Amino acid sequence: MLEPADGGLDPCKARIDTLPAGGDEVDEQRKIVDTGAPLAEEVALDALEAADDLIHQAADLGEVPRDRLGLLAHGLSDAGWQPFLESGCGSCQRVDLFPRPSEQCVEGSPVCTVLDPLLRALDRAVVHRRQGYRCRRMKTRELEYDLPPELIAQHPAARRDESRMLVYDRMSESVDQRRFADLPDVLGDALAVVNDTRVVPARIPIERPKGEVLLLERLDEDGLWEGLARPTRRLGAGERYGPVELLEHLGDGRWRLRLHGEPAGETPLPPYITEPLSDPERYQTVYAQEAGSAAAPTAGLHFTDEVLAALDVERVTLHVGLDTFRPVAADDLGLHVMHGERYEVTPDAWVRIHTARRVLAVGTTTVRVLETLARGAPLSGRTDLFVTPGFEFRRTDALLTNFHLPRSTLLALVMAFTGVEATRRLYRLAIEERYRFYSFGDAMLVL
Repeated sequence: MLEPADGGLDPCKARIDTLPAGGDEVDEQRKIVDTGAPLAEEVALDALEAADDLIHQAADLGEVPRDRLGLLAHGLSDAGWQPFLESGCGSCQRVDLFPRPSEQCVEGSPVCTVLDPLLRALDRAVVHRRQGYRCRRMKTRELEYDLPPELIAQHPAARRDESRMLVYDRMSESVDQRRFADLPDVLGDALAVVNDTRVVPARIPIERPKGEVLLLERLDEDGLWEGLARPTRRLGAGERYGPVELLEHLGDGRWRLRLHGEPAGETPLPPYITEPLSDPERYQTVYAQEAGSAAAPTAGLHFTDEVLAALDVERVTLHVGLDTFRPVAADDLGLHVMHGERYEVTPDAWVRIHTARRVLAVGTTTVRVLETLARGAPLSGRTDLFVTPGFEFRRTDALLTNFHLPRSTLLALVMAFTGVEATRRLYRLAIEERYRFYSFGDAMLVL
């Protein structure tokens, strides 16, 4: 039996003296009043501004409050544009980020540590699947960041797998700092897909006039190539310069040319590497096989035979041209043109990739091959696929990549996969932690 409470309950005095005024008794000014005060207290109620007098001011998106789903509002960095989100369904519907009268930003708390990762995954899969951008609507200036020059790696690590590796889990939003040798432990049972292209010794000097030819792409087996030649204004079609015969000027310094013999020049290093490379093989991956690239797929430079043997690996081939690394000059990504690169995948390799439970793409070039084939392209050909924020990934579940140059198509691809704001946070962290950048730099793994 329940015991009666000592003393019982005190009678409560009514706190409302009269009923609310009727419609005909309301103040003729009809001002909106703030009633957010405790009952039974005598307070002065300040009238809010009339709706017509309110100033409609944009919200400060510098620090975005998070609700319990972990949703992020992506504001466009262009101060001259009205910030908005575009729906992921492709309907072009604009959702204003401006606050309405009497709206507040409420700081939510996590539902629970178990449900949070599931809710974040649901958020990415359904709500923010397209990261708030429609394809190629991004401004190129959003690919810019400041990098101290001393963080540009001039030499590879003493041992390939001693490179540092920044690990980001998109579901938990957690960050870990590891060594590349830890990749098999971190990755689990995912199928690692690598690009087995090999860089050709494509930088060929010419004497008169003093200059050079850089081979970009082999066009046939009879010595026909496309390449860059300088100084272009002093060169002529039909002329031969050492082993190189220039056939036709294609514009922008590009030439169709015939190479007499096999390429026998120097390894073409990126222009930001200003110190000589003692061992040219360090600009090749340990699994490089199919010669044809003007630049290395640099995410693969960290692999050793030991790391490779500890993974389930499949190969594709994409011969890297300079277009992959060419800076974006246009103000809008949509105005940048990718000229395309040759790729090839064997039928058996594609069956394994297509049916794998999870796929790690080693490098941005591998991503372009996988996503090209996932859209029904043939197993060999050319791809000009340009991956920008808003892109829907169909066969890439994890990405291994290096830290890329500002205003590059490579950085746009990383932002498309990782998220624009997440990529910016990771790059800021990498700079703070003194990671090494670009071709011979450290790695980033996005799960």
